Amino acid sequence: MDKLKVGLQYWLPQHALTRLVGKLASAKAGGLTTTIINWFIKQYKVNMDEALHSDPKHFKTFNEFFVRELKPGMRPVVEDEAVLTHPADACVSQFGPIDNGLLIQAKNHNYSALELLGGDDALAQEFADGEFATLYLSPRDYHRVHMPCKGTLRQMIYVPGDLFSVNPLTAENVPNLFARNERVVCIFDTEFGPMAQVLVGATIVGSIELTWAGTVTPPRGNTVYRWDYPSEGDNAITFEKGQEMGRFKLGSTVINLFAKDAIRFDDSMQNTAPTVMGTAYAHKQ
Repeated sequence: MDKLKVGLQYWLPQHALTRLVGKLASAKAGGLTTTIINWFIKQYKVNMDEALHSDPKHFKTFNEFFVRELKPGMRPVVEDEAVLTHPADACVSQFGPIDNGLLIQAKNHNYSALELLGGDDALAQEFADGEFATLYLSPRDYHRVHMPCKGTLRQMIYVPGDLFSVNPLTAENVPNLFARNERVVCIFDTEFGPMAQVLVGATIVGSIELTWAGTVTPPRGNTVYRWDYPSEGDNAITFEKGQEMGRFKLGSTVINLFAKDAIRFDDSMQNTAPTVMGTAYAHKQ
């Protein structure tokens, strides 16, 4: 059955299916929308007590529900400046050293930082022998993505690709998954050195949105696009630790890359361990 689930993904019209689901998720369908949201809450055991608006009838579309805000103070951020905090409510998929330019995807599966970052060799070298972490957001999770530390945006890269599911089963069976799926790479300059925060698309992820750019995907295409940003001045884009920087409309994965000798991961980091946005993620070396 697992082989069948994975095999079908190679045959599915991934982009067409995703566009269709995206349109349905953004439709204002009244009672039908509320029914679907209620089903989703029950099916995935979503904790609506944390949500700013806990009544499913409040949401006019499924997407509004999916990117729901939390109540103020629900995710306090560790204030210590030497501590990076988790960017999302998620589950640790993999983490560890970037070894000879390679990141661990799953047992017996590696992929390159160069491919993940869109083929820019100079950029990949900034993270040579550094550290990485892959965080999987399940359907039940809060789907806004925040900054692990204060940082100034240097570059955004849109990398086109496939839209395989990014759940653990697919990660264990589809080679090069995170470097072949559509993704948006965000490069920040921080007190900890350069940091990449990569938002990876997946099957039926209707869109990836960023607070400074709006919807980045869709539209989709076959070209890698790059946007550069100033490091200072009125047009510089700087975020505080814990500040929201993006969101997924339907679940996916966040990958962080850090430079050599910049950070050490918190002792709480373990594969399959849940993460909570704002809690300790890593510490300054």
